[in-house]
Amino acid sequence: MSGHSKWATIKHKKGAADAKRGKLFAKLIKQVEVAARQGGGDPDANPTLRTMFQKARDNSVPLDTIERAVKRGTGELEGVSYESITYEGYAPGGVALLIETLTDNRNRTGSEIRSMLSKNGGSLAEPGAVSWQFERKGVVKVPKSVDEDDVMMVGLDNGAEDLEDLGEIWQVTCAPGDMLDLRAALEDAGIAVEESDTTMVPSNTVPMADVGQVKSVLNLVEALDDSDDVQDVHSNIDIDDDVIDALQ
Repeated sequence: MSGHSKWATIKHKKGAADAKRGKLFAKLIKQVEVAARQGGGDPDANPTLRTMFQKARDNSVPLDTIERAVKRGTGELEGVSYESITYEGYAPGGVALLIETLTDNRNRTGSEIRSMLSKNGGSLAEPGAVSWQFERKGVVKVPKSVDEDDVMMVGLDNGAEDLEDLGEIWQVTCAPGDMLDLRAALEDAGIAVEESDTTMVPSNTVPMADVGQVKSVLNLVEALDDSDDVQDVHSNIDIDDDVIDALQ
């Protein structure tokens, strides 16, 4: 398992921890609301909403809560208008960061992002300085209890590009447009799916073997993730196996 795959493992475990303390719920509800506002409230006609709806259900957000978010997005219920802004920056050691936000006040969010980067040894980058290093992909996660060959067999027939071992789960990567069909094919084959989403995958990575430096990067990502406006933080860090072992 590569260092970047282990970074994905860290993110997966953090997501589970966030869900347990309810922090993830608020972010998922906001994503559902924005998807409905941008593409309408019918999941069958709005693939982004269908993805966000399923992601919320995967993380045990109550159905009535999701449906209210959809109604706020379509204007049936009163809601807040959120703007999607992606910030680009650098963490310590030259690690690239893509910071996806949804905000009702771009000045507040921009100031907070800049401050968190500065306080944690990072810096804000010009638009385009970082984004070219990432490509959007679909990811589908299934339990490790499923045989690898079974996942691979279904995946190869339905758009899968890669299969990674993230410790407790298999992560199948595909083109964003294939993600929903790949998930459906796996479920039709009797393979349980833990969650599915689209994410940004780095085309090149920054190897990092110093424990102190890795901690600095992770502390910055943690600080950004804890912001209510930040929806996701993508990194191109490639953590040395020995460092992962030391941190764990």
